[in-house]
Amino acid sequence: MPEELTTTVELPAPVRAHRGVGQPLVRLRAGIRHPHNWLQLGRFGAVGASGYVVNLAVFAACVHLVGIDYHLSAVIAWAVSVLNNFWLNRHWTFDAKQDHPVLQAVRFFTVSLVAFGFTYVVLVVLVDAGLMKVAAQAIAIAAGTPLSFIGQKLWSFKA
Repeated sequence: MPEELTTTVELPAPVRAHRGVGQPLVRLRAGIRHPHNWLQLGRFGAVGASGYVVNLAVFAACVHLVGIDYHLSAVIAWAVSVLNNFWLNRHWTFDAKQDHPVLQAVRFFTVSLVAFGFTYVVLVVLVDAGLMKVAAQAIAIAAGTPLSFIGQKLWSFKA
């Protein structure tokens, strides 16, 4: 009798030791199918929109009410909006109160900086291509939002 063929593939021990390693597309496909993830994405977008409003309000108050130079006002507004976004994402979007808040904050700010870097590159490319700056900024933020969401969900506020 001929030897039976097997259809299973045995993964090497180091790969088996790390569940999910080597299967990002499988994880992505599974994640897309869960309505909870889409609700989180909606809440994440709402938090981002609130952060945008907070940023503009703080910036305008610093410049027009307090008389702070707009360069410093921009930094203050970014810091306040990022703190706002961290708190709302931690408590509402991801309901991630199980980890220490300082550890989550460090991860959150790291992901925020990476997403900002990506967004900035998209902005510069679009402006250099001739797109109006405000439109380019709107597209760049939209382009960077999924990166930020995935980074915040999978690293900053992982369950």
